[in-house]
Amino acid sequence: MSFDLVGLPALSRFVIDRCEPLRGDSERIAALWPKARMVVVDTRGRTLVAERGTRVVDRPAVEFGEEPPPGSVLLGEQDGVAYFAVLTPAEEGEQVPASRAWGPPELTDEPQWLDLRQAGATLDDMSAGLFTTAAALFQWHRLAKFCAKCGSPTVLEKSGWISVCSGCGREEYPRTDAAVICLVHDGADQVLVARGPEWPEGRFSVLAGFVESGESLEACVAREIFEEVGVAVRDIRYLGSQPWPFPRSLMIGFEAVADPSEPLVLAEGEIAEARWVSRADVRQAIEVPGSVPGLGLAGGSSIAFRMLQSWAAAGHSG
Repeated sequence: MSFDLVGLPALSRFVIDRCEPLRGDSERIAALWPKARMVVVDTRGRTLVAERGTRVVDRPAVEFGEEPPPGSVLLGEQDGVAYFAVLTPAEEGEQVPASRAWGPPELTDEPQWLDLRQAGATLDDMSAGLFTTAAALFQWHRLAKFCAKCGSPTVLEKSGWISVCSGCGREEYPRTDAAVICLVHDGADQVLVARGPEWPEGRFSVLAGFVESGESLEACVAREIFEEVGVAVRDIRYLGSQPWPFPRSLMIGFEAVADPSEPLVLAEGEIAEARWVSRADVRQAIEVPGSVPGLGLAGGSSIAFRMLQSWAAAGHSG
């Protein structure tokens, strides 16, 4: 049984005009600046969210100066309002509970600092798009401080969307690393899930891996599944995609079919545990997290969650 995604993955939502021509138009930016809004992201990749995690808190851009501050980025424009983002240092000495790295956040009525993994699934469409784009750009800025050709420092131009080498003049644009992510099922009511060695016990997701040079997406799916769990797949089919700026991936989702009677051979150092689970258990684990012993699933911000949710819903009979 094949299936389609029941909706866009959480971080694939972007509802305003990215407005590429505006990025280098200083006169128009100056005209838009008085009404512009600013999203603040800290160096831990978090932003301030309100209304129980549903909305990014933006501020009047003029609070940050008479023009866009150095290092700020233009995210887009809607209804005559330009949206920018700026990076700010996280509070020194602040500790983030380790449990929040894997579980959903404890949402409150008060504004709170959350990262994309924590807030991506609860944010409204506009907030999710703004935050995802800002996080991706700032990650690229962090990794693109020096020229890959001559090693000289780079300078950001066009509202943070181009880095230009101060030595040789080489231009570079935001980088995206292609990765496949595949939900492997048996064509009926079982799905293959796995756990990485750094993940908590009982935390499972679908399989994924980076595309190699000269490799097609479908070939990557077949290779990665076989390398990671020793299973051959067939009927590979595209489902959808989602940016995943940790640090700069584009997750390209597929489904594929495999034989659950094949022995699982786990890649040492990459896969700590893998097993086939039933559709009923996946559905129950999604509807009531923690209700299926030993089966915690990918967080709602990930495309993996949307894939599992969609597969589980496809076989729902009642």
